[in-house]
Formats: sequence, structure tokens, C-alpha cells
Amino acid sequence: MNFGFLLFHDLEELDFVGPWEIMNVWRIYANGPNCLTVSEKKGEIVCAKGLKLIAEYSFEDCPALDYLLIPGGKGRKQEMHNQTLLNFVKNQSKNCKQIASVCTGAFILHSAGLLQNKLATTHWSSLEELRALKDVNVEEKRFVRTGNVWTAAGISAGIDMALAIIAEEAGEETAGQVQLYAEYYPDNKRYGSAHKNEKAPAYVK
Repeated sequence: MNFGFLLFHDLEELDFVGPWEIMNVWRIYANGPNCLTVSEKKGEIVCAKGLKLIAEYSFEDCPALDYLLIPGGKGRKQEMHNQTLLNFVKNQSKNCKQIASVCTGAFILHSAGLLQNKLATTHWSSLEELRALKDVNVEEKRFVRTGNVWTAAGISAGIDMALAIIAEEAGEETAGQVQLYAEYYPDNKRYGSAHKNEKAPAYVK
């Protein structure tokens, strides 16, 4: 099985790196799927904060994917209008067991026609933009799903969603083993008062 991570310039680093870590722990320690990176063209991708990644596959030579994850970031504003990328997402989704977005990657899913009349979430600062699409049922949660389509809220929420996907696909015990290896147990600590921002989703207040 293949788990594909879509790359494009100016993606948000942790949108990709968080789920990449979790899914590769699944691969290594519990026989999870092979993880690969794919972009419109092979080669170097520069992320929003300067991290450089390498896309192993182009859209033309990418193998069939069983899972696909789409990160967000400021680059999504261009890619959500990139018909070549949208066609790739749409075509791969036909055979995917699960397809997911993190943060503002939800807008790419929507542009590819995969979020209409489904539950969805995104980064708190883009919730109103998502609501403005009218045909999406927006929920302010860490992640939501309708069938095999998952969306996560901002940045770090992709880790929560990745663990939930593993629990769905391989069971809670396997997800628990991955969680323990990653030592991912958020402690609900709130620093300062930024979480009281009136636009912040209810679950952080």
C-alpha cells in the first residue's frame, strides 16, 4: 500500500512533517503503508518557512495511492486553482481508502470537488473563508470526517488526525503503539491569553 503526501511550494512545514512522522512510525513498527512524496514535478520544494523537501515522484509517474494527504500553507492559494494538481487529486482519490487534508489544504480538497456537502474544518483563521463556500458543513474541531474524507484544523492537528486514521485502518492498539513511540500526549496547557482570541475555535478556549 502507498501513502502519498502531496507537496507544493510554500506548504506549511508541520502540516506535512507531523503526519509524515506518524505514518512512518506506523510503517516501521506495525507494517503500515509505504510513504512517498509527490509533486507536479520531481525535485526540490521550498516550504513556507524555508524547509526544503524533495518530491520523489511527479504526477506523471506517481504510483496508485491508497491514501493521500494534502497539507495547507500560503501556497494553497495558488494550488487550489492549479487544474493539473486538482486533476491529480481527483483521479487519485477514486482509489484511495482515505484522503485527508491538514489546515488550509481543505481548500484544495474543495476545489477538487471532494468536500461538497461534507463535514470539514481548517485553520481557525480561515474558518470564515471555508464557511463562505456555502456547500461545506464546517465544524470547529481538531479533525472531522465524512466517509473516507478527513480534514484537520491548523498545523499540529494533522498529528491527531493521522493517529485517528491509523486507528480506523489498523485498530486502536496499533494507533496506541504509534502514539506511545511518538510520545504524543498533549497536556491541555494554555500559555498566556492568545487562546481567548474571539476568532479562536471553542476547543482551544
